[in-house]
Amino acid sequence: MIAKLLRAFFGLAIFACSAQIVNTAPLISCKIPSPATFRPESAATTGPMKNMPQIQPHSAAPGKSFAQSASARILRLRSCRPLRSIARAMPGLAERDWVEADCDPETRGPIASLLARTGRMVQECPDHIAKRLEVPFVSSPPEDTKRRKVSDHGQFLARQDCWDDLGLLIRQYDRSRAATATGLPLADLLAFGARADVTGPVERALTDPGLMPGHAPRSGLAELEDVLDEYPDDYGIALVVAHAHLDIGWAWRGTGWTSDIPTRNWKQFKRHFARASEILDGFDAFAEDSPALAAARCALLAAEDAPQTRVADDYEDLIDLDPGNPRHMRALGYHLLPRWFGTYGDLELEARRTAARTTDIWGNGGYTWVYFDALAVDPEALSLMDVDLFEQGMRDILARRTDQHTANMFAAYCAVTLSSRRYRRPRQIAAQQKLIESFRWILSHHLQEVHPLTWGIAAQKPGTTPDPVETAIKGRNHALARIARHFEKDLKRGARVVWTDTGPMVVAG
Repeated sequence: MIAKLLRAFFGLAIFACSAQIVNTAPLISCKIPSPATFRPESAATTGPMKNMPQIQPHSAAPGKSFAQSASARILRLRSCRPLRSIARAMPGLAERDWVEADCDPETRGPIASLLARTGRMVQECPDHIAKRLEVPFVSSPPEDTKRRKVSDHGQFLARQDCWDDLGLLIRQYDRSRAATATGLPLADLLAFGARADVTGPVERALTDPGLMPGHAPRSGLAELEDVLDEYPDDYGIALVVAHAHLDIGWAWRGTGWTSDIPTRNWKQFKRHFARASEILDGFDAFAEDSPALAAARCALLAAEDAPQTRVADDYEDLIDLDPGNPRHMRALGYHLLPRWFGTYGDLELEARRTAARTTDIWGNGGYTWVYFDALAVDPEALSLMDVDLFEQGMRDILARRTDQHTANMFAAYCAVTLSSRRYRRPRQIAAQQKLIESFRWILSHHLQEVHPLTWGIAAQKPGTTPDPVETAIKGRNHALARIARHFEKDLKRGARVVWTDTGPMVVAG
């Protein structure tokens, strides 16, 4: 009854301010295909098969600044009626710039503001418990700003026809293995931004039900080909053009099963991949010391007639060129699933081989990284996995990667992803429980802050397209509930849980 009265109060109190609503289309469209289809899901896999997210930014409505525009996604929230009213009454609601990719987009200011302003209204924990959990939520990590900045710079250089500078910068980033904190290569971000003006309109035309394939523009790709003719020996420019063909090829193919793809679309898919292959054939990844070229080569596997014969070798080349980046190992495991190019036996074998080759960098972590995305989408991957080795790999990774993104990713993975009913099978109960219990030592020894969106994505069912705001709110709920369960006895006796530089600590109430 009290909750209902509070909701009614908030709704009425904010209704007077609702005249400032600006109902625009979503500012960001992020397509995440089903993992059960032939195409990899963006949220779980950001590796070479499709290593850049499909992001289609829209401009603000004419005459409206982004600070005055509110996304329809905010206004469609179902989880909290007062939250919808608050969203409508926020004239300063800014553009939400969030980037997927491997599975781990982050939110910017608006979501952080919403979470801060709504407070306990979105918490699943009872108020008397939640108020004693002083959890440091961080909804705008520096990762997001870095991604956006590098991608925008690539787009700027392309628009200014600064191809010499763009090609040089891509090569420099690539050879230095420069990446964001989550492992997203800066060379990939530059190349993505440089081709966005060409691939974005084509992808929209081919995926919008209200448009026909004939609406897809063709001049942009031809202009990129002209640029490549001017710089035939610059593999940085070649990567931009090759990935443009890969993006457009996927847009033609779609996300369904092979048998459901129209003949015309399949031919276009194969044609664009063949052109990308032709471009990449002019360069050698090892001679150029280029993980980006090796990753692009792995992306071509989707159009191969017998990818099973090449997947392990192609990914081995990529991982050997850039063993410090876990995204490549995650992509390898994902594409060794039976739904793609391998078997569970292949997955186990390559996980062990990868761990052996990367021991000096990751300890046993290579084994864990190879299984990470595969297990997240396919519970049957547990059938051959060595749970003890996987857990030791987690410990080795967290000992070497002390950033809070990695800590949140593994905490949410154990506490939320692996707690799903999909993993509750008679043969796997013991393995599942051991992995879930790993959350305890991750929380105690590694978690210093909580990233709500990372937790929300961990709770998503495979193949679903997450709304950033709803996902962040749900992620906050999951984190609070799981942390409260861990400290249940202390909280019941009136103690508080506070966070220090070394993690959570129980103090007297």
